[in-house]
Amino acid sequence: MNNLLSRATFAFIPVLAMLSLAPPSSAQTPPASAQPRMAPAAPSAPAAQPPAAVPQTPAQAVAPAPAPPVVAPPSTPAATAAQADSDSKLLKSTAVALRELSPWSMFKSADIIVQAVMIGLAFASLVTWTIFIAKMIELSVIRRRLVAALGKIAEARSLAEAQFVLGAKGSVLSSLLAAAMREARLSAGISSDAGIKERAASSFAELVRAEARRVRLGMGLLATIGATSPFVGLFGTVWGIMNSFIGISKSQTTNLAVVAPGIAEALLATAIGLVAAIPAVIIYNHFSRVTKGYLELVSRASGAAGRLLSRDLDRTHVSDGVHSRAAAE
Repeated sequence: MNNLLSRATFAFIPVLAMLSLAPPSSAQTPPASAQPRMAPAAPSAPAAQPPAAVPQTPAQAVAPAPAPPVVAPPSTPAATAAQADSDSKLLKSTAVALRELSPWSMFKSADIIVQAVMIGLAFASLVTWTIFIAKMIELSVIRRRLVAALGKIAEARSLAEAQFVLGAKGSVLSSLLAAAMREARLSAGISSDAGIKERAASSFAELVRAEARRVRLGMGLLATIGATSPFVGLFGTVWGIMNSFIGISKSQTTNLAVVAPGIAEALLATAIGLVAAIPAVIIYNHFSRVTKGYLELVSRASGAAGRLLSRDLDRTHVSDGVHSRAAAE
C-alpha cells in the first residue's frame, strides 16, 4: 500500500511542476477546448519536463499593452515634389497677377474698343507735344526777327530806305513795307492823301490778319484735344466697366481678382485722357499769351510802315510845291 502511494505521488510531481510554471492569468491561457489533451503519464517512468519558460509576474500579465503613439506618415518624395510644384505655381500666378497691373499688360488685355480709345488718346498727346515743339521754335524765331527788323528801321526816313535796310528777308515787316510801296505806286497822280492812307491801312489789316492766322495754326487742334480728351477717356472707362460687369454675370462670381482687371483697364483709359488733355490746355493758354504778344509787335510794324508812307506822301507834296513855285517864278 505504501509503495502504491509513493508511486502515485512520484507520478503527479511532474504535473504539479508544470501547473506551477503555467501563467496564472486566464486572459493569456487558451480555452480548455482549444488546449491539446495531454497523454497520461506512464506511472512507471517520470514525464519529460518541457523547456523552461520565462516566468511572468501577475502585474505584467494583467497590465494591458500600451497603445502605440500616433505618428504622422512620413512624407514621400512624390508628395514633397507635388507640394513644391503647387507652391511654385502659386508664386507664378502671384507674379502674373502683379504683372497684369502694369499699363502695358492692361492695354494688351483690354477690349478692342478700349484699346482704340487708348491709341487715339496717345496719338492726341503726341500731336500736342509736336505742336508745342514746333510752335515754340516758330514763335521764338519770328518774334526775334521782327524785333530786330523794327530796330533796324527805327531811323529810316522813307519806305525805300527801310526796304534797303531790311533787305530781302521774309518777315512780316517786309511784307508791310512792300504793300505800302505798291499802294503809293498805284496811287500815283492822285492828290488825295487820305484815300492812299486808307487803302494802305486796309492792306496792312489784311496782312496782319493773315499773320495772325498763320501763327495761330494748330491752336484750334490744341483746344479740341484739351476739351474732348477727358470725355473720350471717360467713354473708354464706361465701356471697360460694362465689359467687367458682363464678365461678372457670365462667371457668376464677385471675386476681386475677376473684377479688378477690367476696372483697372477702364481707369487706365481715363488716365490717358487726362494725360492728353491737361498738357493741351496748358500749352494752349501759353501760346495764347505768346501769340498775343507777337501780334502786338505786328501792329507796331504796321504802324511803322504807315508812318513811313505818310512821310513819303508829305515829301511828295512838298517837292511838288517846290517845283510848282519854281516853275511859276
